[in-house]
Order: sequence, then structure tokens, then C-alpha cells
Amino acid sequence: MLGANDGIVSVAGLVLGVVGATTDNKAILFAGLAGLVAGALSMATGEYVSVSSQRDTEHAAVQKEMRELAEDPEGELKELAGLYVKRGLSAELAHQVALELTDHDALAAHSEVELNIAPGEYVNPWTAAVSSMVAFTIGALIPLLAIVLAPESAQVAVTVVAVIIALAITGYFSATLAGSPVSRAILRNIVGGSLAMAITYAVGHVVGTTLG
Repeated sequence: MLGANDGIVSVAGLVLGVVGATTDNKAILFAGLAGLVAGALSMATGEYVSVSSQRDTEHAAVQKEMRELAEDPEGELKELAGLYVKRGLSAELAHQVALELTDHDALAAHSEVELNIAPGEYVNPWTAAVSSMVAFTIGALIPLLAIVLAPESAQVAVTVVAVIIALAITGYFSATLAGSPVSRAILRNIVGGSLAMAITYAVGHVVGTTLG
């Protein structure tokens, strides 16, 4: 939802800014396409770098846990049992659980409880990058298609309506998935997107009038 929202708002602001300065449909289309491609690639790159860093951190934490298990197995067993005690088990039961899990797979037992990481099951930067790029592209296509396909006299109105509807939909789904208030999420999306469109259109109009 975040990637789609970014695509909707950024490209809507871009094309409306251009419309404020010129009515040349080719310029509007080229600007929108450039914004779509640049934004999608930026999102993909940013997510890849961010998630790669997270993956490296997870891998390093698991490796550290592996070294600690090799150097001080008894100390690690006590630490694991202590974590189960904090979760509500009695000391005796916590020790028994820790002992059995350690005997089965010591690294997995400690990593999952202490780090909330399953060894070998790290986040995938490529999945994050592709997902963000696709989401941004889908979102960006909404204002781009709206402004390109609409009659010249109604370009701004059609684009604004399309963007508001799209933002309401993404706000609804993001709130539903997160279990947060729907109306607040929708209102936040619409207000933020509307401000972005109004400001960029105004800037484009001022620049177009001044340079024209």
C-alpha cells in the first residue's frame, strides 16, 4: 500500500504540475512516464538496500549466537531458560523446555526466542525490491492514464477525482490490514494527496505563466 500510495501521489503531483505550466500532451506524457520509471526504480533500489542491510544484520546476529553457543553452552542454556521464565513458565519447566529445544536444534531454539529470527530464513531484498517497484508502478499508472486519456478541458478534474478515489481505496485497505481506524486513514490519504496536487499545480501554473 505504501508503494502504491507513493506512486499515486508523486506522479499525480508531477503531471498536474506540468499541466499547470503547459497543455502540451506530449510533455505531460513524457513527464509522467519519466516520473513513473524514476520513481519505480528509486523505490526498488531503496528497498533493496534497506532490506539487504536488514538481512546482513540478521545474519550477523545469528552468527554471533552460534559463536556464543560454541563458547558457553551452559550459559546460553541458562539464558534461554530465563527467557521462558519471563514468559510465564516455572523455573523447572523453563529449564526442561530449554534443554529439550537445545538438544533438538540449539541454534534455532536460541535464535528464534532471543532474536526472533529463524536461521536461514532471512528477509529477501529482491522480493522487497520487486514488490515495491510493482506497487509504485500500479499506483503511478492511475494519474498518468487519467490525465492522458481525459479530454483536455477535463484533464485536471478527471485526474483529481481518479487520484482521490485511488487514495481512498489504498487508505481503506491499509487501515483494514493494520486493524486501524478506516476513516482516519482514508481522510489522511485524501488530504495529503490533495495538498500535494494543489501545490504542484499552483507551482507549475506560476512557473508556466512567468516563463511563458
